[in-house]
Amino acid sequence: MTRGTRPLPRLRLAAAAYRFRESLFALPTVLVVAGVALAEVSAYLDRALVEDGGAGWGVRMNSNGATWLLSTVAGATITTAGVVFSLTVVSLQLASSQFSPRVMRSFIRDRVSQTVIGMLVATFVFCVLTLRHISGNATDPAPRIPLTTALVLAVATVVLIIAYLDRLARGLQVGEVVRTIAGEAEGVIGSASRAAHREVPGSPTPEIPEEVPELIVRAARDGWVTQVPTEQILAAVPSSTVVRLETRTGAYIHRGEVLLRVSPVPERDDRVRRRLEAAVEIGNSRTMQQDVDFALRQLVDIALRALSAAINDPTTATEVVLRLGSLLRTLLVTDMPPVVVSGHDGRTMVRPWLLSPSEYVDHAFDQIRQACPRQVHVAIALARVLRMLTEYVAECGRPEHVPALQRQLRLLVDAVSAEPGLHPEDVQRFLAVAESPTDPAEHQPSN
Repeated sequence: MTRGTRPLPRLRLAAAAYRFRESLFALPTVLVVAGVALAEVSAYLDRALVEDGGAGWGVRMNSNGATWLLSTVAGATITTAGVVFSLTVVSLQLASSQFSPRVMRSFIRDRVSQTVIGMLVATFVFCVLTLRHISGNATDPAPRIPLTTALVLAVATVVLIIAYLDRLARGLQVGEVVRTIAGEAEGVIGSASRAAHREVPGSPTPEIPEEVPELIVRAARDGWVTQVPTEQILAAVPSSTVVRLETRTGAYIHRGEVLLRVSPVPERDDRVRRRLEAAVEIGNSRTMQQDVDFALRQLVDIALRALSAAINDPTTATEVVLRLGSLLRTLLVTDMPPVVVSGHDGRTMVRPWLLSPSEYVDHAFDQIRQACPRQVHVAIALARVLRMLTEYVAECGRPEHVPALQRQLRLLVDAVSAEPGLHPEDVQRFLAVAESPTDPAEHQPSN
């Protein structure tokens, strides 16, 4: 990206919204600002209603008792906020060491955690600011609306703390972690499918000869490609132009590497280059905004960590394999964006590096298959998932995906059969699942 070029407002807004969800600072700050505003508004309303003869409802208390109550609530909330911060940090450390550093984002983006932290600090700020409006005379009545609001905030915060502890206890369970990752991936798959339906597939574009001049747009920074909106890229080039994307969403690109190729060279090439640079978002960290493969990466990381000698938790690896099967049941039968997209006025975009369904299968199962032969329980689960997916894609009219799944099953059978440390009966039990026409678990004995 050349100096002064910024991403398009739409991309910047989408990236900012995504960062807002993954920030432990943004939402709590908003709630603190709301607490400040609520303190001033409640005090103003109390004064206005007192002058009009109203404010007959609410908590009645003298200034001395109100000062004590607000001071107690303020001290308790700010102390509890420190405890909640500590619990959050500990949960992040546990998630990083037990599962994978990449799953920490699932804990950071948890709305309940962010809301509890924000409510605690907001209640503290509200009570401190409300103390300004209490009379120094101990016998004078305290403002009812601010005092009532402080009590409501205190009770609401206590309820949220209980909900936070419950959610934290459940959130550290491996089943909840993998379910959250897979659920977010399902949403990304749905968004990609809707985008694919809006795009018009183009005819295969022949390779452009090397002697034909073309405009080369290079990456101006290092980072992960997080957003590549087709509509904005096609709108940035003149009519009868072919744009070739030399990367893909989820890939890491180095500064100076080729990002896009445009042919023929536009007349106002500097302007087109700036617009194309602004149409591709490159971030400092990998996200799941448009990247299903990142979900597979996180799930595979959890399985590999579970299969390592340090953790040795094959049950967790089995649960990840089952969740990967559920995710691929959706992914392999969903219409994905085409490689060639046809736009208005002869514009064409070529994306040769999009991941194919067979590559998704490899990314989901390759490393787990290589790590699990000694764990027969995990290998059996993987064999069952591969068989299930093979039958499912064939039933759904996607037989082109069968070879990739069969290849994974064949390699798994070879790896388990060649594993020297396994007992022959364990190998036979695995082969009965992987190769027999009827899975023993599916066999129903006759009455």
